[in-house]
Amino acid sequence: MQQRALAALDAIATVTDELGSRFAAAGEQIALVGGPVRDAMLGRLHNDLDFTTSARPDTTERLLKGWADATWDMGRAFGTIGARKGDYQVEITTYRSEEYDAASRKPTVDFGDTLAGDLGRRDFTVNSMAVTLPGNTVEDPFGGVVDLAHGLLRTPGRPEDSFSDDPLRMMRAARFAAQLGFAVDPAVVTAMTGMAGRIEIVSAERVRDELVKLVCAPYPRRGLTLLVETGLADHVLPELPALALERDEHHRHKDVYEHTLMVLEQSIELEDRLPGGGPDFVSRFAALMHDVGKPRTRRFQDDGTVTFHHHDVVGAKMTRRRMKALRFSNDEIAAVTRLVELHLRFHGYGAGEWTDSAVRRYVRDAGDQLERLHVLTRADCTTRNRRKAERLRRTYNDLETRIERLAEEEELASVRPDLDGNQIMEILGLPPGREVGEAYRHLLELRMDHGPMSEERARAALLEWWARRQGTPEGT
Repeated sequence: MQQRALAALDAIATVTDELGSRFAAAGEQIALVGGPVRDAMLGRLHNDLDFTTSARPDTTERLLKGWADATWDMGRAFGTIGARKGDYQVEITTYRSEEYDAASRKPTVDFGDTLAGDLGRRDFTVNSMAVTLPGNTVEDPFGGVVDLAHGLLRTPGRPEDSFSDDPLRMMRAARFAAQLGFAVDPAVVTAMTGMAGRIEIVSAERVRDELVKLVCAPYPRRGLTLLVETGLADHVLPELPALALERDEHHRHKDVYEHTLMVLEQSIELEDRLPGGGPDFVSRFAALMHDVGKPRTRRFQDDGTVTFHHHDVVGAKMTRRRMKALRFSNDEIAAVTRLVELHLRFHGYGAGEWTDSAVRRYVRDAGDQLERLHVLTRADCTTRNRRKAERLRRTYNDLETRIERLAEEEELASVRPDLDGNQIMEILGLPPGREVGEAYRHLLELRMDHGPMSEERARAALLEWWARRQGTPEGT
């Protein structure tokens, strides 16, 4: 594995060799560290490179002059100087030795004197390896190479100390499990379980960022399961563990939690249908949240059946509240909540009885989320009954075919009334105002019901509506 890392490092030798020589000539130590070393050992290397050094920030900045294409010092207070060299982005941070305030995750930054001390403060052993420069010597004081080979996440020291210093590391454990597909050391799981409440001191934005990375990782089920089993999800995404409903005595409904994880995995498999491919956070998070309204809407009937009436509407409201609490953007919130609210709409399609009007409304209500709604609706079928699953697939194929046909005939993506606002004002003799908006919406509903109309028919329909609204005979 070390040989694989050294082979991968050959690809960035123009960066590492030159930096190593510059710092060594100045009497300073420098090493590639953390994620880049881990990824190199896994046979992959990216253009973002992290280094640690004995040099103080002013010295680092001086040594980069004449070598880097550009430098920046936004992280100077934390000992970090950034630079760009060709296609590579570099961050060089002075050895650190930190102490944390127990009431927050903000460290008091003290510069350290040794590479081993710097590595010992990092989150996991697989991120606590370094390659010293020049010479490309691997430093691994905490057994990260062995843990990497075994696919294990373990902390350099006691996990309780690590998570007490920085509770966000508990979220990072789940995220790395999802990204790397690794198992988590039992001692780490125990510490996460006992200290889950400490995550409350972390800002919503930092929690959100880790959650996004987890959901967009190759194995999100691993990370989400860890969040639920340790109790972290109770603090950061309580809607997820709430889905683990007890089955009723007749076992007549699915385990909603397991169903949700299956829908998430199936939506990932369908991401190649999306214009941008994947990973697609909005699509995945909608799959994760689509049934969160079920616990609040569950009702047991006299015959032993279970209903979840309006869980789509309730779930959309719950999703909006959670995403606002996690400081997601308004656009992301709008997209995910629309998908949650619409995820049941297809099931009214039956065996294809919808009118063209209903299909037009389906497209209109989905708006720019139509392709994601296709993915979510298809992924939501987790039945083991092959005949039923195939029937649902054929029915949705039929709906998509009808949408495509109508889209070609009527430009569904940009449905507008057959008269615009200026025409409405001219025909009715109205100034801009509420009544023009009402007329516009009436014509839009007619467009949805009957498809495109000629300008003459639209004008007649508008005058008929206006006459009824005025309560006077048409033409008077």
